[in-house]
Amino acid sequence: MRLILIWVLNALALLAVANFVPGIHLDSFIDAMIAAFFLGLVNTLIRPLLLLLTLPVTLLTLGLFIFVINGLLFWFVGSVLKDFVVDSFWYGVLGALLYSIFSWALSAAAAQLIRKS
Repeated sequence: MRLILIWVLNALALLAVANFVPGIHLDSFIDAMIAAFFLGLVNTLIRPLLLLLTLPVTLLTLGLFIFVINGLLFWFVGSVLKDFVVDSFWYGVLGALLYSIFSWALSAAAAQLIRKS
């Protein structure tokens, strides 16, 4: 049940990002659910490998290279899915940053609501 709640919250965060960033396009909530699923899959399977392979560059840039990795993965998912479009790499970086902020805020709000009930 918790996994489904996180999935829905991430889809809502993705819809919010699509409304804020002009270079990110989503048509419907179902498309956001599919994109959130694939973003979660890519972040679970591919991101740790990329972080390990780029560790020297990440250390050299004091961790700022992680923004590049996140933007590339966000842009990659946007290029793979038909109904989720990320226009460029820089929109991918901005979208990944906002997506993580919105996702964190929604998850924190949901956790507070669950604790109060």
